[in-house]
Amino acid sequence: MPVARGLEPDAVCDLVLPCRDEAAALRLLLPQIPGVFSVIVVDNGSTDGTPDVARGLGARVVSESMPGYGAAVHAGLVAATRDFVAVMDGDGSFDPGDLLPLLDDVRTGRADLAVGRRRPVRGGVWPWHARLGNALVVAWLRRRIDLPAHDIAPMRVFRRQAMLDLGLQDRRFGYPVELLQKVVRAGWRVVEHDVAYHPRAEGTRSKVSGSVTGTARTARDFWRVLA
Repeated sequence: MPVARGLEPDAVCDLVLPCRDEAAALRLLLPQIPGVFSVIVVDNGSTDGTPDVARGLGARVVSESMPGYGAAVHAGLVAATRDFVAVMDGDGSFDPGDLLPLLDDVRTGRADLAVGRRRPVRGGVWPWHARLGNALVVAWLRRRIDLPAHDIAPMRVFRRQAMLDLGLQDRRFGYPVELLQKVVRAGWRVVEHDVAYHPRAEGTRSKVSGSVTGTARTARDFWRVLA
């Protein structure tokens, strides 16, 4: 019997995994998630059986028909029931154990938002075009609003109601940029941790860094929010 990852009795934090066609990654990822997290997989239009794999491994599945990263994350946030919420990509590129110190920062009151800073485990994990786009956006945010972070929060932990109260509107890939802008302007205490960045699970493809075109579309969403 699989562990009911969406109904962990000792869980203190909901973990939202926005997913589209991540069945291969979830088979490896879900069994690794620490028991303090209750998993919510948000299916954003998969055609590879992602919802079935997630349910089979005990995760709670929420469907979001509107395409876009922000739409999927927001759907998971609305579906969450615990005070603390974590968000992480469901493509297998992150170690879910790296969420534990982030959760500890928020639970103990050291931070209102704890985020991860990607550190590739080897060369080639983070394509040059994706890394360049990320660096330009972060540099702009650090200069204009004094952002106390060096990445766009690919892993993050926060309090659910506080995040809802920010009223984030972007439903595409500009969502993380809008989030960082609003938390800084709201005076949130932000703590950043280095997190390992691994190759995606075999058999999956990034919608962002998997191609120059995908990165360009994401950059367009970023700059639209910044404008």
